[in-house]
Amino acid sequence: MLCWGAVTALPLLWAVLSSFKTDQQILNDPWSVPTTPHFENWSRAWNQAEIGRYLLNSLVVVGGGLLLTMLLGSLVAYALARYDFRGNRIVYYTFVAAMFFPVFLAIVPLFFVVRQLHLLGTYQGLILVYAAYAVPFTVFFLHSFFRTLPGEVAEAAFMDGCSHAGVFFRVMLPMARPGLVAVGIFNFLGLWNQYLLPLVLNPDPDRYVLAQGLASLSVSQGYRSDWSGLFAGLTIAMLPVLIAYVAFQRHIRAGMTAGAVK
Repeated sequence: MLCWGAVTALPLLWAVLSSFKTDQQILNDPWSVPTTPHFENWSRAWNQAEIGRYLLNSLVVVGGGLLLTMLLGSLVAYALARYDFRGNRIVYYTFVAAMFFPVFLAIVPLFFVVRQLHLLGTYQGLILVYAAYAVPFTVFFLHSFFRTLPGEVAEAAFMDGCSHAGVFFRVMLPMARPGLVAVGIFNFLGLWNQYLLPLVLNPDPDRYVLAQGLASLSVSQGYRSDWSGLFAGLTIAMLPVLIAYVAFQRHIRAGMTAGAVK
């Protein structure tokens, strides 16, 4: 584990340190610690390389996709876990099977479907595709949580006159909070790092998400030999993921173990 942690952390630390160096320091002494931090690299990456706009686009798309995914995924998982109806298992295993279907096999028909819906290169198109991409895993993850929740609580709520929607939103959903937080973090990481879907479905440079912007930045800054600006952009892109993980790491551990024991 220590070796794995070192292999994972050292490249990230090197990229962060390089974002505070000049180009000459990066090329001539890449392993040194910067004596004088150059914060202008960050401002140059934010303004001139338009990392700020790419970051805002990613927040809009990933935030919208995550909200839609959590809403639809929790509804489907709750219905499959708490209600017995004909075809329940078929629907559940269909979602499970969708997790094993590589997205690149459907990228061509998906492109034509999104284009025919006039959603190509729009926020709405990416949000819907992101949600469809993440819902199967969300259903699979939350299904076990809703199955382990005590049914007596829901029955008591029904006896008090609560509707099915009221029981779900006011009783069962808060009780499944550890699972919701855990799967929300996993979905956030997966959607934030998504590159193939926006590459095909988002050709408008003004709506580039962060992964597309970094790919474009690596080409343009490489030709300009602006390596310090490139590393600053990479560091800015890593910050939201690191902040999200540090802030919710306890919830992730709790969510991973909450449904393991009945």
